[in-house]
Amino acid sequence: MTITKSGYVAIIGRPNVGKSTLLNSILGKKVSITSPKPQTTRWQILGIKTLDDAQIIYIDTPGMHREEQKAMNRYMNRIANSVLEDADVILFMVDAAIWRHEDDLVLEKLQHSNKPIILVINKIDELADKAAILPLIAKLKDKLNFTSIVPISALKSENTDRLQSEIIQLLPEGPQLFPEEQITDKPLRFQLAEMIREKLIQATEEELPYATTVEIEQFVPGEKLTEISAIIWVERAGQKIIVIGKGGLKLKKIGMQARREMEKLLGTKVFLRLWVKVKERWTDDDKALRGLGYE
Repeated sequence: MTITKSGYVAIIGRPNVGKSTLLNSILGKKVSITSPKPQTTRWQILGIKTLDDAQIIYIDTPGMHREEQKAMNRYMNRIANSVLEDADVILFMVDAAIWRHEDDLVLEKLQHSNKPIILVINKIDELADKAAILPLIAKLKDKLNFTSIVPISALKSENTDRLQSEIIQLLPEGPQLFPEEQITDKPLRFQLAEMIREKLIQATEEELPYATTVEIEQFVPGEKLTEISAIIWVERAGQKIIVIGKGGLKLKKIGMQARREMEKLLGTKVFLRLWVKVKERWTDDDKALRGLGYE
């Protein structure tokens, strides 16, 4: 194997357009959690794809959005904006069926970029008639000079091979940047915390997922049994009651579902302890965010 091309590819788009689903689909492994709820991704997550002649480092990003009322929102927008400078190639991801005002925001940001940009039109599997995307393509071609336009279904891995081929053509010449077996930059503790947060998002309604985060307090690996202790942080006592649920049933369900995924990842049985604690207004406190790893 001789790597002749390597580089960073930023996946940019509004919240809930399918960026993390695309990353997981391309890698064939789950490195970024997903949910139907916007702003599930809060971090910059690298997904590393090593091929025979190229290494592509995908950067999954939080969705760009206009609302910057809280420190958390400002943090996520900073993360998403920063990758525009770092990337060698940009994927501008949009929904084939729905255009929102946040899409215009991303488009505005990209007007100032001198990087090659591929327009990725996602969720074509949801269209009864694929020709329905033609007006969208015509509209966007007039607004930005895209290097190429690739319709895909990230969920069903449809046309993602073509997308990857287009990316490779645009990568700079260069050596391998990461070991062949490495697929993400995130440490194991981060992946475990995100597994819990994903199940938490799925189990709770309305705005509660955005007021929660997860911190791994203890991680004791073993050949047959791994012990993990984690704290679920919320902003108010009422939220703590919701997460725990009647008789502790909701928290038990979150823990059970997270433990199953952890056992697949670790290859051992897992003993998982979960606590729910209150840290008031942590999403609007820069110091609290840094203390919880949002840097």
